[in-house]
Amino acid sequence: MNTMTYKGYTGKFDYDSEVDTFHGEVLHLSDVITFQGRSIDELKQSLADSVEDYLEFCAEEGRQPRKPFSGRFNSRISP
Repeated sequence: MNTMTYKGYTGKFDYDSEVDTFHGEVLHLSDVITFQGRSIDELKQSLADSVEDYLEFCAEEGRQPRKPFSGRFNSRISP
């Protein structure tokens, strides 16, 4: 799986040869954050910009940004 991370947000990306562009989406969120670029460097910058835009949007709306789900299920039982 092709992934990269910025500020704890992990984005999965694919390459589209028809348009010669990488495109991706941040994983494990109920909100949608997308990013794209023509090179890996552009893609990294686009992920950072998209996450920063998301955090700024949440601040403007006065709500807490969603945090990525950990994928873990914790359960406590009696000894």
